[in-house]
Amino acid sequence: MIYDYKVITGKGATLDLNDYRGKVIMVVNTATGCGFTPQYAPIEQMFRDYHDQGLEILDIPCNQFGG
Repeated sequence: MIYDYKVITGKGATLDLNDYRGKVIMVVNTATGCGFTPQYAPIEQMFRDYHDQGLEILDIPCNQFGG
């Protein structure tokens, strides 16, 4: 179950997915290292539109660029 996982953030903190229980979680795999991230605009709009209704978006880098 997704709530059993913990993720290390880009700042080195531990993010416990159990903290998101009861919310709608959208996990987004992104390649931010390329500098070309047009996908963020609609994702940010979706977050603004639905966050008050329980939407959480977790951006998990894909690490295609080696770090």
